[in-house]
Amino acid sequence: MHGNVWEWCADWYGKYPATAQVDPQGPPSGAHRVLRGGSWYDDGRVLRSALRYHFEAGYRNVNIGFRLARGPN
Repeated sequence: MHGNVWEWCADWYGKYPATAQVDPQGPPSGAHRVLRGGSWYDDGRVLRSALRYHFEAGYRNVNIGFRLARGPN
């Protein structure tokens, strides 16, 4: 479900560890939040969750949003 808007993630932005990781969480705090997924404005090369950008948490743009996901009951 990518391609509608860039999605804000709960993770703070930081460099990934050099070793293989499963679901890396990023640093515990920071100045920038992670965006993933690409938007309607981008071409197909960036419409994937593996690509990430970062901005200050209060940054706004027409192609940035969020997705609500229901957790386990």
